[in-house]
Amino acid sequence: MKFGELSRGAVDFIDDGRLHGLFATPPDDAHFEDVLAKSMAKEPLSPAETAVLIAADGPEQVERLCEAARELKRQVYGNRIVLFAPLYVGSRCINDCGYCGFRRSNWDAARITLDHDQIREQVTALLEMGHKRLIVVFGEHPRYDARFIADTMRRVYSVRAGEAGIRRVSVNAAPLDREGYAIVMEPGIGVYQVFQETYHHETYARYHPGKKHKSDYLWRLDALSRAQEAGIEDVGIGALFGLYDWRFEVLGLVTHACHFRERFGAGPHTVSFPRLQPASGIRLDEQWLVSDADFKRLVAILRLAVPYTGMILTCRESAEIRREILQFGISQIDAGTRLELGGYSRQRTVTPARGPEDTEAPPLTNADTDGTADSESTAGGQELDREQFRLGDMRSLDEVTRQLMEDGHVPSFCTACYRKGRTGPAFMEFAAPGFIQKFCSPNALSTLQEYLVDYASPETRAAGEKLIQREVERMPAEKRKAAVLDRLKAIREANRRDLIV
Repeated sequence: MKFGELSRGAVDFIDDGRLHGLFATPPDDAHFEDVLAKSMAKEPLSPAETAVLIAADGPEQVERLCEAARELKRQVYGNRIVLFAPLYVGSRCINDCGYCGFRRSNWDAARITLDHDQIREQVTALLEMGHKRLIVVFGEHPRYDARFIADTMRRVYSVRAGEAGIRRVSVNAAPLDREGYAIVMEPGIGVYQVFQETYHHETYARYHPGKKHKSDYLWRLDALSRAQEAGIEDVGIGALFGLYDWRFEVLGLVTHACHFRERFGAGPHTVSFPRLQPASGIRLDEQWLVSDADFKRLVAILRLAVPYTGMILTCRESAEIRREILQFGISQIDAGTRLELGGYSRQRTVTPARGPEDTEAPPLTNADTDGTADSESTAGGQELDREQFRLGDMRSLDEVTRQLMEDGHVPSFCTACYRKGRTGPAFMEFAAPGFIQKFCSPNALSTLQEYLVDYASPETRAAGEKLIQREVERMPAEKRKAAVLDRLKAIREANRRDLIV
């Protein structure tokens, strides 16, 4: 199919001129307060209303919106933080994105595709850390088609470390057609993520040259609409902040969320907002890099604009920034993350091919060696030639879990909503009235108790037991409190697992 034909029939709902015009005029105090009141009533904001928050850049207004974001997060999600890990499966890619270490023209990139044994090794290592929720990540390459993705998911689900297994697999991969999405649904998918990277048309074209699939703005913009038409109810959107004006990108994300609500009855399941980081062979254009202060603002604004959407803060950010930003509306973070393909296992067993991507090359064969020669190393033990970008937070899952609890958060490994059918519009039926708390709080404590018993260090377990006791004591309903105590006891004393509601 010729370039551009894939996106025939797709709707371009991003109007660059209109979005630029929305945040041109600072709001008066009354309008600002009206928009905050709508957010606190847990109603999604329109792009125009979101622009009011963006334009309110005075110190007092910024503090007001940050405080509102903290309170809204508490009301909707409580103090729970869901934990997951990414598993990079393949770094081959036909695209030439100007910000990515995996781009096809990068001579320094290690071209790796994990085979079945290597996937088993990586998943085993993740299970032994205590992870229950993964997102598998792929470059865009003919080899990584829908059947390859589905087979990878089945392989991940099949791995066991003792009795433990991964309970839910999400996917971050190239856009598919409807038939492809139907195929990746079959193994049981959590969320399908496709990030637009930048919603600004001119910037998108500059960073995605050539006539590859990713060069087609509309094919990518329509990707998750096709996924939902194929039956995938939970989808994740995102923008890479640092490619263009952060204010525009926030409005692009909110416009995308509004499009989903109008068309499918529910917004995206998650929204991601990674900041541009150094990558192999990349020179960063500093014009649009986002400061820490503006990053805090944009996270708070997104929380207020999309009250029931999960917000993901990744290990791109430093531990210090993550600790500060968590309070402004974050519901999910990754922990113990390694981006190097094959990097989770104790013994590396992946040997890369090197040089620019060649789509005519035969499939890679990964020899069983340590694969560490000729690596572009960085501080902290990272090897950028094997990774898509540089990580900011290299702490272990145990360290992150303990820090969360010391700061008053409840780490959650829960995947119950996916498996109980609380997805898409059905999730909104529980979330909007606040009923979801009845499920999420008990499930968070149950899955945390499993982690403490099975994987935590003595220090982390001691901190966790104190936190669980405190959280149970705070439960207002005696019947629910008794049920939670029974489940916690069954986990500790009867070795029962996966006790979800």
